Amino acid sequence: QVQLVESGGGLVQPGGSLRLSCAASGSIFSIDIMGWSRQAPGKQRESVASITSTGRANYAEFVEGRFTISRDDATNTVYLQMNSLGPEDTAVYYCTLRRYTDYVPHDFWGQGTQVTVSS
Repeated sequence: QVQLVESGGGLVQPGGSLRLSCAASGSIFSIDIMGWSRQAPGKQRESVASITSTGRANYAEFVEGRFTISRDDATNTVYLQMNSLGPEDTAVYYCTLRRYTDYVPHDFWGQGTQVTVSS
């Protein structure tokens, strides 16, 4: 099994920065794709960023240039550096892990960490 625990959320003013961390434990494979998703009040959950074991990162258009995802496979930790935050970034942020077994994707989620951008 996989456990994902997020940390680093909180209240930040517009224009500010936050760094989210996600500690993964259990059966973690280096080939797993790690990522972050978010869900704002009244909206559907959406993918924010993902990163493969080779370091290839993908970003949603609405965070491109502002957020940076990284991973440390030695400690099974994935990070999300968020800069130039705006009120539209207010959401619960979830750490995700995607694993393919026989070409079938299996997704794991953390409990989420709240990010609130407000003055």
